[in-house]
Amino acid sequence: MPIIQFLLPEFILENFKLTSIDRQDGVFHVHIDEKNADENDPERENLLSKGFFPIITVQDFPIRGHKVFLHIKRRRWLNTRTGKVVYRDWTEVANGTRMTSEFSAFLKPGRRAEIGRYQPE
Repeated sequence: MPIIQFLLPEFILENFKLTSIDRQDGVFHVHIDEKNADENDPERENLLSKGFFPIITVQDFPIRGHKVFLHIKRRRWLNTRTGKVVYRDWTEVANGTRMTSEFSAFLKPGRRAEIGRYQPE
């Protein structure tokens, strides 16, 4: 089992495929692609894959003092019944930021004082 499975949130592991991990200048770049719709899911029976949206990049929790950026390729599908393009609604990116909502919550001003009280001995 690759160690990255312990570092990425479960929803990412369930819905995205890890394509590569690069380390450049002490920064980890994790590349993930959204998985295709399950052909056995009745809600997805009329969906035809139409590729990906442009890649988005969000900052995630640091790993051992190194910045981590997720490079995410999200899928889009054509609903062959309605003729409309559809996609999954991912709300994991915090409003007004370029980082995951978990990381954003970690850095909220009220939490900084709480985190600051734990000092190394």
